[in-house]
Amino acid sequence: MIRLIRDLVRPYRGTLLIILLAMMVETAMSLAGPWPLKIIIDNVIGSHKLPHWLDQAVRPMLEGGGKLKVAALAALATVIIALLGALASYIDNYYTESVGQWVANDLRLRTYHHLQRLSLAYYDTHQTGTLLSTITTDIQTIQGFASSSTLNIFVDLLTIVSMLGLMFWLNWDFTMIAVGVTPFLLFFVSRFKKAVKKATHQVRKEQSEIVAVVQQGLESMQVVKAFGRQDLEEQNLAEVSHATVNAALAARRVKSMLSPVVTVTVALCTAVVLWRGAALILASAMTVGALTVYLSYLNKFFKPVKDLATTTNAIAQAAVGVDRIRAILDTDDIIPERPDAIEPTAIKGEIVFEHVAFAYAADSPVLKDVSFTIKPGQMVGVVGPTGSGKSTVVSLIPRFYDATAGVVKIDGHDVRDYKIQPLRDQIGYVLQDTVLFRGTIRENIAFGRPKATREEIEEAAKLANADEFISRMPQGYDTLVGDRGLTLSGGQRQRIGIARVMVRNSPILLLDEPTAALDSESERTVIEALERLMKGRTVVTIAHRLSTIRDADQIIVVSGGVVAESGNHDELMALNGIYADLHRTQFDDATSTKAGA
Repeated sequence: MIRLIRDLVRPYRGTLLIILLAMMVETAMSLAGPWPLKIIIDNVIGSHKLPHWLDQAVRPMLEGGGKLKVAALAALATVIIALLGALASYIDNYYTESVGQWVANDLRLRTYHHLQRLSLAYYDTHQTGTLLSTITTDIQTIQGFASSSTLNIFVDLLTIVSMLGLMFWLNWDFTMIAVGVTPFLLFFVSRFKKAVKKATHQVRKEQSEIVAVVQQGLESMQVVKAFGRQDLEEQNLAEVSHATVNAALAARRVKSMLSPVVTVTVALCTAVVLWRGAALILASAMTVGALTVYLSYLNKFFKPVKDLATTTNAIAQAAVGVDRIRAILDTDDIIPERPDAIEPTAIKGEIVFEHVAFAYAADSPVLKDVSFTIKPGQMVGVVGPTGSGKSTVVSLIPRFYDATAGVVKIDGHDVRDYKIQPLRDQIGYVLQDTVLFRGTIRENIAFGRPKATREEIEEAAKLANADEFISRMPQGYDTLVGDRGLTLSGGQRQRIGIARVMVRNSPILLLDEPTAALDSESERTVIEALERLMKGRTVVTIAHRLSTIRDADQIIVVSGGVVAESGNHDELMALNGIYADLHRTQFDDATSTKAGA
């Protein structure tokens, strides 16, 4: 944890020095605070003389005046001490907040950058809600600790040492009371550290569950309403919310013991000092002002001790946050890029799979031995039973995952020889349901190529049959798209997705049955746009509707983790194998449906 905090605050060393100096001034003013009162009690109201060094310093200002002038100087000193303390406090608080915000910003960006680099396999096994909670709540906790608690610990230690010195100077036997109690107090606090950390970890876990449940419910609102299961979603939230409350109360029970223990300890020490101090004053061995200053220091002495004790909570909470952040930052599930990786230029589009195997989990292979060749400019369909690995085959081409065995080649080079992002720049992707982002239609079309000109964007939209509905919108291409583009129809989203790929002009095109969820009219419009898009490109399409790949140059049938069949439509029908069975099942069902209608 300390190393991460140190790395985060290192860029702000200069600001931290200013904060530290301000805190030291605050500490000095806190130590000086009781002394004007001592002077009033002992030297103005009482008959004691000023200390020799102080008498020499203020004598020129006391000419022509008596005790009232001493009182005036003491009052003025009170104001000056308060002003200096207030100014130091302002500087401390202002710059502490500044450092905290920037530390949180840096850590947030660093974590999100790492998340962006992780392979899709990571997201297959981690809840989005938990990741969101880590980027928000945990980073906020670390922000508070990094900006203030670390320096406060140092200042509290400095304050304790300084006060001990002054307390020993005032009365050493009184001070032994505080010194004797402190180790037992700190030992008591340290015993709770593990319990606090464990309780805090449980709270964070339950808070993550709340985010996950709410996110899932809001993202699936249409389905929830369609099935009338609002009560179920509310019940799910109530369960995790109650669990969070219980975890928080359990953590609070542990944390709440610290303050009473410190308060009782301070009261006991104060009682002993009052009793003993009264006896010394009656014996003329101590002044009332000195006892007043000592009691003030005693209370202030236990404040930093108490702060150090309660800092255990801050440390435990920050440690939990760091553990969760570290769990992300230390994850090496990143698609590696070789140091000597090459830039893919002038890609022709030949794709070769040589004995490729892949497994999401070591004991459950999805692909066992897949081999095929796609020539530049060919259209190839990938079909097979549900769960046969069709999507996995396509995902290996842009290196969303890496094969666990065998080689995937593009233009004769292992895809692992290429730089990752330039490789993906050569590949267009049209999904079954196009994902749109918050922003304008223009920004969504240019998502894969932000530098595209206005003319290029509009030309791509025309080719994708999208211009006709975009131009009818009130703001045209500058119309804002709602969350995930749900304000548009499925066909409209698909055409924007096709325009997005067209403006990128990639030589390889991957399709995941982009017409599967469309009605007949939208399907015809999208297919027309796709036909323009596919011209001159190598196309690999996952086909659920076999009619969409009837004219494909090659059809690859994946089953049991291998290429079970390959050929064109007529050749595969003649084999009377898996493809023929799928075709008969699909078209017999379609015929039956029409007959029933």
